[in-house]
Amino acid sequence: MLDFRGNSEVKKPASDFSGRRKVLIIFMMCCMATLVGRAVDLQVLNKKFLKDQGDMRLVDDEPVSAYRGMIKDRNGAPLAISTPVESISVNPRELNMDDKNQVKQLEKELKAKQPGVALTEAQKAEVLAEYKKQKLLKIAEMEKLLSLPKGKVLDMLNGDPHKQFAYIARQINPDLSEQVKALKLVGVYFDREFKRFYPTGGVAAHLIGFTDLDDVGQEGMEAGYEQVLKGTAGSKRVIRDGLRRIIEDVENIKEPISGKNIELSIDQRIQYLAYRELQLAVNANRAKSGTLVVLDAKNGEILAAVNQPTFNPNIRKSLKENLYRNRALTDIFEPGSTVKPFVAAAALDGGYVTPNTVFNTGGSFQIGKNVVKDVHNYGSLDLMHVLKKSSNIGVSMMALKMPPKYFWGVYKKLGFGSSAQAGFEGEASGRMLDYKKWHDFDRAVMSFGYGLSVSAVQLARAYTALADDGILHSVSLLKRDEDDKAQRVFSAKTAKTIRDMLQNVIMKDGTAYEARVDGYTVAGKTGTVKKASGSHGYTSGSYFAVFAGMAPATDPRLIIVVMIDEPSAGQYYGGLVSAPVFSKVMTGALRLLNVAPDQETTMPILLTRQTQ
Repeated sequence: MLDFRGNSEVKKPASDFSGRRKVLIIFMMCCMATLVGRAVDLQVLNKKFLKDQGDMRLVDDEPVSAYRGMIKDRNGAPLAISTPVESISVNPRELNMDDKNQVKQLEKELKAKQPGVALTEAQKAEVLAEYKKQKLLKIAEMEKLLSLPKGKVLDMLNGDPHKQFAYIARQINPDLSEQVKALKLVGVYFDREFKRFYPTGGVAAHLIGFTDLDDVGQEGMEAGYEQVLKGTAGSKRVIRDGLRRIIEDVENIKEPISGKNIELSIDQRIQYLAYRELQLAVNANRAKSGTLVVLDAKNGEILAAVNQPTFNPNIRKSLKENLYRNRALTDIFEPGSTVKPFVAAAALDGGYVTPNTVFNTGGSFQIGKNVVKDVHNYGSLDLMHVLKKSSNIGVSMMALKMPPKYFWGVYKKLGFGSSAQAGFEGEASGRMLDYKKWHDFDRAVMSFGYGLSVSAVQLARAYTALADDGILHSVSLLKRDEDDKAQRVFSAKTAKTIRDMLQNVIMKDGTAYEARVDGYTVAGKTGTVKKASGSHGYTSGSYFAVFAGMAPATDPRLIIVVMIDEPSAGQYYGGLVSAPVFSKVMTGALRLLNVAPDQETTMPILLTRQTQ
């Protein structure tokens, strides 16, 4: 290129960056070589070390148990509560493998302190033997603390070599669990759980039921209200160490939702009173079993339901099924003469008889090929005396005056033949033959309580129709203020008339003088029922002794049904075996509820002793 002077211009060469490029390339190559080398080191040379380190730290999700809801009585007293406990499990495989791990750990610690020094085979064997010795001592101490059979844990270790889980103890006291933790045994884990506790023991056992080791309801209200009580488990994220122990809580994933409490209609004070008196009566009469139910006559709430024999739900070793069956709601029996007031009410309400109707009993009554008999020849009886003397003939004559459909319909309205629906699993419906299949003799025997079967709760419920001026109440095991399912069965006039008549049953010349309650009028009816023996008819020496009654009779507040099965101490009549139990429980219950007396008190000293 020429300038304006014609001289040739020589251009300077541009700067040379080749050196810089070489440095950069070399640097990048070194980085890549470093990364490759590190990858080889991590993935090939030190693979086992990294695996061990990963095993030492593990993020995991841990379930969080939910608190099970309480079961309370109507006044808030606890009947079932959950307390925190711990369960101990073991990983047999991990506990076995820990022997070798312990030697390796010791070698690492030695190398860290003295590089280049290694344990000899003899030293390794010595360390292993000493560790095993110490481990066996700790295992023996754990078995002793937990009251386990000697050698039980060792049997687990020597069993299936692949087994990785087994419970050692369930639901133990947290203080005891801490003592086991202090042993620091590898492969032994601790899980927090809840244990169900029943403060009243056997007093309400049949009603409340119990849960299993996993806190799932098995019987009674625990089973029936499982979905309400159980709650929803939560979860949390944790970091575990190589021994699977939780070393840090990372975060709460889901908060547990506690179960809901349920409040029963039961009054714990009355429940205990009924339990005590029934137990005494069953023992005194050498009976097979017994049942007692207390109902609120105004709204059908079950204030007490007890059975004998009973069990302690807190101690269930060798528990037999027949012990925890709630006979008050699940077992049925023929009610005998306790249904006679309903027959009289049905006949009176339907206009088939009047209070002045006279029945010529004569000692026996022929119905086709069959004969109905009374204990004595009572001669001519009016309606009140038929009930007072408990005449089978008189009530049979009443039944035959009523059309079968009408008679059956009254029993049906009273709840016979269908479940009382008290809210308890396994409630009995009872049995009652359809009226279309009735013969005259069927009507007769059903009028004095044979040929149909009821539970104690069903019978008590039927008596609400007499106690509450003709209104039949549904029954409930949950506390409530009103009964929205109440229905009229008899007129108020008829119900009051029958109640007045039943007061005569409690008089000295009636069948239940032992049922009297000082200071209160009582209306009730006895039943002495021969027990059926399958296809062989009825036994001659086995009875149900039954009494059903209410007080105060002028305005009933409580209804009590007592049934004692096979009393064998000499007496078996309902008026002599069950009526005294009714009297004692009714006396205490009325005073606990502050029900005012409706007649003059005649036994102040006796009452003072009973209420103490």
